Amino acid sequence: MSQHATVYITQNFENNLDSIEQFFTDNEAPEQFDALIEDLFGTIIPNLQRFPLLGKNFLEHQPGSIEGVNLTESIQRYLNGKGEVREYITGDYLILYALIAGIIYLLSIKHHKQLAFDFISTWIDN
Repeated sequence: MSQHATVYITQNFENNLDSIEQFFTDNEAPEQFDALIEDLFGTIIPNLQRFPLLGKNFLEHQPGSIEGVNLTESIQRYLNGKGEVREYITGDYLILYALIAGIIYLLSIKHHKQLAFDFISTWIDN
């Protein structure tokens, strides 16, 4: 019997889902959001639970700016060698998740046309 990783959904991930839902609602395509939710809970999360290393190591990307270098170094300091940030691409979406001590934290989900991730809100409690 295989052991499954625990998955937590962060507030930032929930905010991203709200944004995606609003986008589909505004564009009169709520069924696309329903399909995303079905895929998320029916396929994506179960896959990550079973295969936590499924995504690529996000921090192995070479940043293209000094800001990116600083952000990458900041995340690495925060993780302190005890975890990693991984990216999982599925359909039109890129999901970032942290894998720390066998626990998966869903950090962010973006449609492939969205440009940026808000790491500050993800890592720092306000």
